[in-house]
Amino acid sequence: MRYCPVMTTNMGVLVANLGTPDAPTTEAVRRFLAEFLSDRRVVDLPRLLWLPILHGVILRIRPERSARAYREVWTDAGSPLLVNTQALADALKPRLASGVSGPLPVEIGMTYGNPSIAAALAALRARDVRRLLVLPLYPQYSATTTASAFDSVEAALKKLEWRPELLRIDDYHADAGYIAALAESLAGRIADFGAGAHLLLSFHGLPQRYVDAGDPYQEQCRTTARLVATRLALPADSWSLAYQSRVGAAAWLKPYTEDRLRELATQGARRIVVCCPGFAVDCLETLEEIAIRGRESFLEAGGASFDYVSALNDGPGHIECLAQIATAAFSRGDLKAAS
Repeated sequence: MRYCPVMTTNMGVLVANLGTPDAPTTEAVRRFLAEFLSDRRVVDLPRLLWLPILHGVILRIRPERSARAYREVWTDAGSPLLVNTQALADALKPRLASGVSGPLPVEIGMTYGNPSIAAALAALRARDVRRLLVLPLYPQYSATTTASAFDSVEAALKKLEWRPELLRIDDYHADAGYIAALAESLAGRIADFGAGAHLLLSFHGLPQRYVDAGDPYQEQCRTTARLVATRLALPADSWSLAYQSRVGAAAWLKPYTEDRLRELATQGARRIVVCCPGFAVDCLETLEEIAIRGRESFLEAGGASFDYVSALNDGPGHIECLAQIATAAFSRGDLKAAS
């Protein structure tokens, strides 16, 4: 086996995320939801059953309600998810310098909506990238998110008739740098934890049937939560995890975050700190669902203090973690190529 340098000029990175509407309007949200909810990875029901429900009921009702929620958190620069994902990619780029011609190409692409994964790949191809790292911003793997991003990459590559060497990050739920960054973001908020204080780690939910079919998502969420609590040396009764963003009548992973917030308040928790470790950047689900509606639910149920901890976003610990993950992936690829 011979040595190969880790960073070379023909490498590039695709930072993938789920996506966002182009605007906080009913029509823009309808277009986004139509694409998102038509993905078989996201909703695995038979098409003959699901599509009439989607187009006949859901896309007539939900877009207006979701658009109102988006308007609560939309910024002058645009969607929080898009703005924060771009900021993360911009911060990551100088950490991935080849030493020959500066930073490697780093593009962002959304599985649904814009900027698309196809557009990002076209830009990377134009930069003559021949070794491509796909880095989905999902710390915990699920077929509904991570695999959907990989599906979009494969579909776009076929249309481009381009086949670079592909390196993929499936998850980083137990990565030491990721756990350290999460713990650091929480340390100051729980330094004075006392009686009546509780840390709630809220992850995006998933229909129970996906986990029953073998999706590793729930187990990876549990591992992340346990590692963070261990690093912070939290007593077992001072923290818990729950799952948010449940939609529809089907059974989802439990406990549900909205129920857990009310339960904690009624059980005597006066102060709660909420962190969403499954979201790499802040978005609708963290800023509106948790920081706004979650706060209201907890306080209305009798809680006294609600503290939402922002996602890691483009914080230095997060960027260092992702840079190390990317560098290690390129290094493993080099070793395989040189074997």
